[in-house]
Amino acid sequence: MALPPRPRRDAPVGRPTRGTTGTNRLRRVDRWIARHPVLRRTDDPLVVDLGFGASAVTALELHARLTRERADAHVIGLEIDQSRVDRANAQLADVRSGTTSFASDAAVSFARGGFEVPMPGERRPVVIRAFNVLRQYDESDVAPAWARMTARLQPGGLLVEGTCDEIGRVASWVAVDDRCRPLSLTLSLRLRDLGSPAVAAERLPKALIHRNVAGEPVHAFLRDLVDAWERAAPEGAFGPVHRWRRAVAVVAESGWPVLERARVRLGEVTVPWASVAPRT
Repeated sequence: MALPPRPRRDAPVGRPTRGTTGTNRLRRVDRWIARHPVLRRTDDPLVVDLGFGASAVTALELHARLTRERADAHVIGLEIDQSRVDRANAQLADVRSGTTSFASDAAVSFARGGFEVPMPGERRPVVIRAFNVLRQYDESDVAPAWARMTARLQPGGLLVEGTCDEIGRVASWVAVDDRCRPLSLTLSLRLRDLGSPAVAAERLPKALIHRNVAGEPVHAFLRDLVDAWERAAPEGAFGPVHRWRRAVAVVAESGWPVLERARVRLGEVTVPWASVAPRT
């Protein structure tokens, strides 16, 4: 399923997603973005929610979380399907009326767009969040989609592309810089009822999900993480966070270059892209 050819100038690039969305579904990646240095450094904290789905809620929640760190953050939700844009704008009107839990003056707007990421004027986003968008595409479509999106970023900006389950308890994402260089892979899991980190295999980003086979680095990483989780079972007596932290420590001790260790307690583990990138 290749990306469609470059369309006429005013047509969005890509295909409509399934539209599945839900309250708090993207909370894990939202909080990661909110604390990322790129958001603190920029002079224009414009963030795009690409493929926001059938409801305005993911863009509104993203804005609410970002403004805890950057009060001047602005979120633009983009969708290929004009009917979804219209629905989101109707929901935004309710927000403006003060009848919802979101701030009535939230700096959120919605427009039609796809991988070309159209922006008003000369503005460019510092972050593009594209979640549960590329799952419907072929692996060969990932690099062209990344290239189109990252070409629209501010210098030093970040594309955060990934996927999650329907209720947001299992998520993973790749961070890609403004030169279309993938930087890292993050797995984020709800620890309270985690049976095994193996559950992340079903929610890997499109660039990796078909690479979870023997001989591929991401398969080795997940195998070692699952093994470390099992070995850390005695730590479970002190709670799932203790067990997870021990498991990630074991993974690091075995040679995996774990990044962002302060966030491990949140159920996250991040490694450099180079350590899990596909072999071919």
